[in-house]
Amino acid sequence: MMLKQCVFLCTALTLVGQPAQAESSEWLVKVGAHQVRPDNNNGSLAGGAFKTEVDDSSRPTVTLEYFVNDAFGIELLASTPFRHDFTLNGVAAGSTKHLPPTLSAQYYFNPSGLISPFVGAGINYTLFFQEKTTGPLAGSSVHFKDSVGLALHAGVDYKLSEKWLASIDMRWIQIDTKASVNGAAVGKVNIDPWVIGAALGYRF
Repeated sequence: MMLKQCVFLCTALTLVGQPAQAESSEWLVKVGAHQVRPDNNNGSLAGGAFKTEVDDSSRPTVTLEYFVNDAFGIELLASTPFRHDFTLNGVAAGSTKHLPPTLSAQYYFNPSGLISPFVGAGINYTLFFQEKTTGPLAGSSVHFKDSVGLALHAGVDYKLSEKWLASIDMRWIQIDTKASVNGAAVGKVNIDPWVIGAALGYRF
């Protein structure tokens, strides 16, 4: 539902965007910050014995996008490692870090306008590392398997000049990871986060 609302907003903004000189730049880099907000239902482990919850995390991000033409681009998202604490039945049980590089194809509704909404879809690879344990898992070795999943994207660029722009965006990323404790599989954690943020962009 949130994605549909964002797409509707992007379409509406296209109608009010003021025309401007067409862009000829082939590359766009954006530097900003994003918050990863995992789904409210992260699943359970050990056959349903332990309800799992994963908290939010915010980090700096950077994207690099190549424009095939004025309206169509290929974007790569990168970031510094996100860190998430997780709980089992409401008790702090540990933390993990991850890197979520995401490759997306994107379409811009009003590429030559002052306001340019866009939507995109692609694939995400999430690498988990530096798992730490505490509380009920203290002394145990926890591992989260890397994840590959769908990524959906929508946002709005606002042109500040011929080279500079400001951007807000939102992604939904499918991140499901298999968890193991001391080498034994204990279930799957469904993170499936919304990723919301803002950035400053430069065309070259």
